[in-house]
Amino acid sequence: MVKNTEINLSTVSRGLKGTSDAVVIGVGQGTDGPVLLDNPLTAKSAEALADSLKPLGVTGAADQLVRLPGLPETGSGVLVLAGVGKVQAGKPLTGESLRRAAGSAVRQLAGLGTVTLAFPTASVEDVAAVAEGAAMGAYSFTEFRSSSDGLKDPVRNAVIFTELADRSDLGAVLKRAGLVAKAVNSTRSLVNTPPSHLYPESFAEAAKDLAKGLPVKVTVWDEKRLEKEGFGGIMGVGKGSTRQPRLVKVEYSPAKATRKIALVGKGITFDTGGISIKPALHMGDMKSDMAGAAVVLNTVLALAGLGLPVKATAWLCIAENMPSGAASRPADVLTMLGGKTVEVLNTDAEGRLVMADGIVAASREYPDAIIDVATLTGAQLIALGNRTAGVMGTESVTGALKAAADRAGELVWPMPLPEELRPSLDSQVADIANIGERHGGMMTAAVFLREFVGKDKAGEQIPWAHIDIAGPSFNNGSPYGYTHKQGTGCTVRTLVAYVEDILAAA
Repeated sequence: MVKNTEINLSTVSRGLKGTSDAVVIGVGQGTDGPVLLDNPLTAKSAEALADSLKPLGVTGAADQLVRLPGLPETGSGVLVLAGVGKVQAGKPLTGESLRRAAGSAVRQLAGLGTVTLAFPTASVEDVAAVAEGAAMGAYSFTEFRSSSDGLKDPVRNAVIFTELADRSDLGAVLKRAGLVAKAVNSTRSLVNTPPSHLYPESFAEAAKDLAKGLPVKVTVWDEKRLEKEGFGGIMGVGKGSTRQPRLVKVEYSPAKATRKIALVGKGITFDTGGISIKPALHMGDMKSDMAGAAVVLNTVLALAGLGLPVKATAWLCIAENMPSGAASRPADVLTMLGGKTVEVLNTDAEGRLVMADGIVAASREYPDAIIDVATLTGAQLIALGNRTAGVMGTESVTGALKAAADRAGELVWPMPLPEELRPSLDSQVADIANIGERHGGMMTAAVFLREFVGKDKAGEQIPWAHIDIAGPSFNNGSPYGYTHKQGTGCTVRTLVAYVEDILAAA
């Protein structure tokens, strides 16, 4: 169901001639004008090019791409100047600057077969950033086009020019970049798939297909098993649709695992709001309300592909939130997995209901940490905008996630869980209501989810974090860097980096 475009990544340290259709070199935005970055051109060519930047209108701004005729020494038909954004003399580029510049160049050079990326790479981490950016830039989603007319195929081969090309560890670096980018792109494709084709049953089938060939076990709960075992949140949300809900468990359990984590993802394949129906404007974007489930699925598959010694389990809580005679009503009371009752005051606050069941199920396996990922609240966009995810929960987990996001080049920001928000969730008829204080709604939703996090074998609450990706999971604006329109695949890189970090610490 999910067809990905995958790029071939390689490195070269000499001999540009005949290697590609275009050679890309970087230009920075300096305080006094554009700055040509270190590159493999001869000194004479580089000097002449640097002197021509201003007359050519080259600024070095991020995402700027200027194509020039190729030079004889490069052996390619096109020389490309790619902006990397602001630079300071004596300071190296950040990994994220390289990642975005490489991704932007590859994205905008669609239609070419092979591209050589000659950005400055002083370290293995720099090479990894360029490779990752290139692989995420080489994405397209044409599954539902009847014709390829006017469409350009993404770049198929990226050759990274680096003096480190002879290092023995670069093979593993390129493999990781390819696997992580594949997970990001798979997440994007699931998010981009229309709800006519991605619904609970087909999402479960897609999870099975993506897992083929990997050492993972996939288990699917259908509506009968969900009802029998007491998943009241998932069933309460999903019963309004003719396409009944699913719970999908994806387990990666290597024999030498040293840590155990659970990832819970919101998988609302389409969200009308239910009886508390949403306005029609932009409702089509609600095909992306399953992004959290796509993230945790592809994170576990990436961990399995990398062979990391961690037991990782993804719980995909999948339902379609539709209004009908069978749908939950405002004022209904649902009995969640584990017995806690919830008064549904707003059927458009449905994500926390399916997530609560998933968190309870995950808790029963006593993981070292539970991390849930969800496009949960519009309040996240109000608080943090379109590109920054909010992270809340146990400080030991949220702090590690913030550090991992910084390393991965993703934007997250820790938010508090003020105790005064909990009383606003009190219900007159049930254990808890599904909505509370409107102001700070992102945090109120997290406080609701915290009620369902179980205890470990010592009787203490399992370390837990909630990541709200309502804004950054879907890009309605123009493409930028390695980010295309619509599904972004955000948070996959952060979660992979988080697991690598906790394994290194252990």
